[in-house]
Amino acid sequence: MRLRTSLIYILLLSFFISLFPTNKALAAPSVSAHSAIVIEQESGRVFFGKQEHEVRRIASITKIMTAILAIESGKMDEKVKVSKNAEGTEGSSLYLVAGEKIKLEDLVYGLMLRSGNDSAVAIAEHVGGSLDGFVYMMNQKAEEIGMKNSVFANPHGLDDHEEHYSTAYDMALLTRYAMQNEKYREISGTKVYRSPHPEEKWDRIWKNKNKLLTGLYSNSTGGKTGYTKRAKRTLVSTASKDGMNLIAVTLNASGDWNDHIAMFEFGFDHFNLVKVLKQGTLSKLDNPFYESKVYYSHDFVYPVTGDEKDSIRVEVKLLKPDESKWKTPEDIPVPVGKTLVYLGEDIIGEEAVFFETEDMPAPKKSLLDLFKSLFFSFLGVDLHG
Repeated sequence: MRLRTSLIYILLLSFFISLFPTNKALAAPSVSAHSAIVIEQESGRVFFGKQEHEVRRIASITKIMTAILAIESGKMDEKVKVSKNAEGTEGSSLYLVAGEKIKLEDLVYGLMLRSGNDSAVAIAEHVGGSLDGFVYMMNQKAEEIGMKNSVFANPHGLDDHEEHYSTAYDMALLTRYAMQNEKYREISGTKVYRSPHPEEKWDRIWKNKNKLLTGLYSNSTGGKTGYTKRAKRTLVSTASKDGMNLIAVTLNASGDWNDHIAMFEFGFDHFNLVKVLKQGTLSKLDNPFYESKVYYSHDFVYPVTGDEKDSIRVEVKLLKPDESKWKTPEDIPVPVGKTLVYLGEDIIGEEAVFFETEDMPAPKKSLLDLFKSLFFSFLGVDLHG
């Protein structure tokens, strides 16, 4: 009888516990890729990685570098004369004809949507002056971005050079950099593009090869596919949901579409953006010299799990006021300090603190921002600011 009573008690307890929401376990997504990573775009925080620093061949995701260099060249409106060398490039093609003239912008669309290797060579010769000149630019940009384990030897990713490789992490860095460019985002996220044919009355029509973008995943915002016999399937893709933007990379993945969906869903399910510091004037400072006179120029937002929210703390460090030298607002240093943002013991951000002057006023709050501040104050919620 006592055993039966105990069992009933345990079952009732289990039932009532199930009524309350619990945090989802941070179980890593299962992926087919030999190397994989998913990061949050703005902060660069890595949500999941699998051999993400291992050097591998990357195939046509190389063309992300080719595209951003073309866009940054300032030559997108120029006409490119296609060379015999470009026309004869093997592999996936736009079927360009030697001697034809085509707008550089059209070539970049063909490069990203249809993965045209002939387009890659035409772009490289026009932007870099030669293939060698463009490859030099590619490696220079990789160094600038911080791609420490990458070497580029061609603009398309074909297996014609041994020293052409990268890592999932480095390709995520490259994509994070490229996604800051509005034109790149537009091209990467285009599903279908029409390019006027210089020799015919009809247009060339290119449909994006990225199945995530064209219907497989509703949160997809763009990316680049790749394949060679040696690299196998490679894929870079981007996705956005509820204001959070993610970047996923897989190298040598037999099930790359599913890999990317799994990684994106993992990120969206387990992480949320938290506004740690808000743009505008700081309040509740101990020093009367600074009270209501210093500000942040923009918000600081960071992705965290539900369990991590209570681990965030901020440390404001301001210069000691020197009233003997700071006689006018122009004498006050710029900035007057900084705020360190911690997640546990790790520094995840650093924001400058500015003193408000006539020449450097604090950002004005909109009516919506003021309403939000009053609303959250009423609820007893306080952001640092």
